[in-house]
Amino acid sequence: MKKLLIILLAIIMAISVVGCNNEGKEIVGNEATVIKNGTYKGVGNGKGGEISVEVTIEDDMIKDIKVLSQNETSGFDTAMDTLAENIITKNSVDVDTVSGCTLTSKGFLEAINSALVAANTTPDMLKKVEGVAKSGAKEDVTETHDIVVIGAGGAGLAAAIEAKAAGADVIVLEKMPLAGGNTLISGAEYAASNNWLQEKEGIKDSVEQHIEDTLKGGDNINNPELVRVVAENALEGAIWLRDEVGVVWEDELMQFGGHTAKRSLVPLGASGKEIINKQLKKAKEMNIPILLNTKATVLITDTNGKVIGVEAEGEDKNYTFNTNKAVIVASGGFGSNVEMRVKYNPDIDNAILSTNTPGSTGDGIVMTENIGADLVGMEHIQTYPICDPLTGTLLYFDDARLYGHTVIVNKEGKRFVEELGRRDVMSMGIKAQTGSVCYELLDQNGFDASNLQENHGPELDYLFKNNLLVKADTLEEAAALFEIDAKELKATVDKYNSYVKDGKDPEFNKRMLPSTVDTAPFYILKAAPAVHHTMGGIKINTNAQVINKDGKVIEGLYAAGEVTGGIHGTNRLGSNALADIIVFGRIAGQNAVK
Repeated sequence: MKKLLIILLAIIMAISVVGCNNEGKEIVGNEATVIKNGTYKGVGNGKGGEISVEVTIEDDMIKDIKVLSQNETSGFDTAMDTLAENIITKNSVDVDTVSGCTLTSKGFLEAINSALVAANTTPDMLKKVEGVAKSGAKEDVTETHDIVVIGAGGAGLAAAIEAKAAGADVIVLEKMPLAGGNTLISGAEYAASNNWLQEKEGIKDSVEQHIEDTLKGGDNINNPELVRVVAENALEGAIWLRDEVGVVWEDELMQFGGHTAKRSLVPLGASGKEIINKQLKKAKEMNIPILLNTKATVLITDTNGKVIGVEAEGEDKNYTFNTNKAVIVASGGFGSNVEMRVKYNPDIDNAILSTNTPGSTGDGIVMTENIGADLVGMEHIQTYPICDPLTGTLLYFDDARLYGHTVIVNKEGKRFVEELGRRDVMSMGIKAQTGSVCYELLDQNGFDASNLQENHGPELDYLFKNNLLVKADTLEEAAALFEIDAKELKATVDKYNSYVKDGKDPEFNKRMLPSTVDTAPFYILKAAPAVHHTMGGIKINTNAQVINKDGKVIEGLYAAGEVTGGIHGTNRLGSNALADIIVFGRIAGQNAVK
């Protein structure tokens, strides 16, 4: 009998340790676990489309997060690694989005929450974790390098690669959590006269014509010496990217507004990620360190005004980088800094969205001005005509326009501007229309010829989902979604098609008429202008040296890319930026070592 009582007591104790309460919740010891242990899948929609994840939960804790599939732009996808680490550490989905990767972050968090739903739980059911107290004091770190490059975009990486190739010890500082800057989110087309594809197609062009187009596009206030350097060295830069960095160029050319010849090379996938990914791969092969989340704050000078280093702030360190040779500023423009935009051009206020990354805030301009650098053309701020009316993001559906296949109309169904005109002219023309928007029309032939589905499928999905793009079997059906005057639209298209057949556009003198718009189905995109490029910035000479307000060189300081001014005048021609950043990035890297 005594033995039986001991057995019964043991059973009762076991039940008290591991069992189920009246709600069916698993109990471990005296602590109830609310969520059933397991692995759960979830789906969200990021910038590049669907993000699929797998979340492992044990004892009400998120133990692991795996990304099963995603189509985010390379570079932006690193935001998911950062978020996953933060979510697991905090055991909470209440984490900040990654700066510069808002849409990717939101899509990833949506996928995590979807997995929690699959686990039949809510975020508040996760076990609360006490935060790990961080020391308020950051570690002070001092390092010495030959060259410090500020900014890991296209210009900064070009400079770093060239400086390292010349034998220098180089380090790159990037304030954002990912490298790439505006180059990463651009189409990265590259203007270069006399290129190999022009030769293949029999297109007559010249450096002098490229210079003339650029000066005319900038209303002839550009610095002609700087323009000549870009035009004369653009082809060499494109070949360098191809042969030394590994960039793949498509077997086709584009013609942007203001260019009198089709001279713009197109990177693989018509995306800047081809340029940045290959530059990052090259930098890694060359053992060039790139410090992310590290913001340069002060340029250090000696008693003679020579730049001898940089102060910077990391997540847990305060850095002092001393330089044996020079600092190269390649931190981009200020298109995302509304206060700075309004300071120099009051018309470009917060009512105008921006295509730029959040990192384009003019930090490098401010730092150099603080040590006496001269600035030029700061009031000249360019808008891109075809952007997302909801977010300001540049839309690559617009590639079809650059191939000449689209017709742009207003809500009244009428054309009002040359589709291949200057960006500023087109943007102001669109702002003057009903609703300050335009509608870009394309037929299936133009859609296929522009490789839109292959190159920009996720963007198309986004546009359809948000009712910014419609596809229909007739013009009338396509016009209906946006309440465009269908009768007038049909008349406009008939007239346009007659111009294509005649080979001349008497209304707006469109410089390229490759195809009629008459093959169903038809596509119509709703778009609006957004800030795209700041032409003004640091004054430099042809050696990429920074010039002070007295017209003298600031020793030990170079600059390249959108952070500089004087090259593009009042208006930058499309595809000239990539030529600019590579040409002057290389020059800065080479000369800084000397």
